[in-house]
Amino acid sequence: MAIRLKERFGRKFDEEIRFFKGWIDGPKRVGAILPTSSITARRMASVINPRSGLPVLELGPGTGVITKAILGRGVKPQNLVAVEYSSDFYEHLLRTYPGVRFVNGDAFDLDRTLGDLKDQKFDSIISGIPLLNFPMQARIELLESLLDRMPLGRPVVQISYGPVSPIVARPDRYHIQHFDFVVRNLPPAQLWLYRRN
Repeated sequence: MAIRLKERFGRKFDEEIRFFKGWIDGPKRVGAILPTSSITARRMASVINPRSGLPVLELGPGTGVITKAILGRGVKPQNLVAVEYSSDFYEHLLRTYPGVRFVNGDAFDLDRTLGDLKDQKFDSIISGIPLLNFPMQARIELLESLLDRMPLGRPVVQISYGPVSPIVARPDRYHIQHFDFVVRNLPPAQLWLYRRN
């Protein structure tokens, strides 16, 4: 029991050090100083329908906390496509989650990044991209691109650390819903859902 506990804390510490190093190396691409909590990750993954027959798209998996929650939701590794910008995180993810289709690339240029998967429809999209670090027009264009890749009514889940939606309302083009406020996350996290009706 003590050995397992020690290994678990060792992995957690390693994950936090890797995340902090990523934040130091590229603060614009890493939105928080600590990885997303497992509670927040499970809440984000809860919107997935693992029986839809469609894969799930994850953006900005970082150290893989949300990836683990998505797999825990019942999504098979081969049905998860995850786009990570950081080459260091990407290499770590490949070793940690075999079978997941990781892509090292830019989520703001998904047609190029996804390659032969650019026309793929996804059940849902789980995003850990630090949107507040990017211009509003880029955020809107990203969201529109994501919504085009899903059946009507299916959600994009976005984590953010600001008090309001990181993407402005455009009721004629998409619907915004505040999904949750997770206090047990450092810093506390806001979760948002975006859909086309």
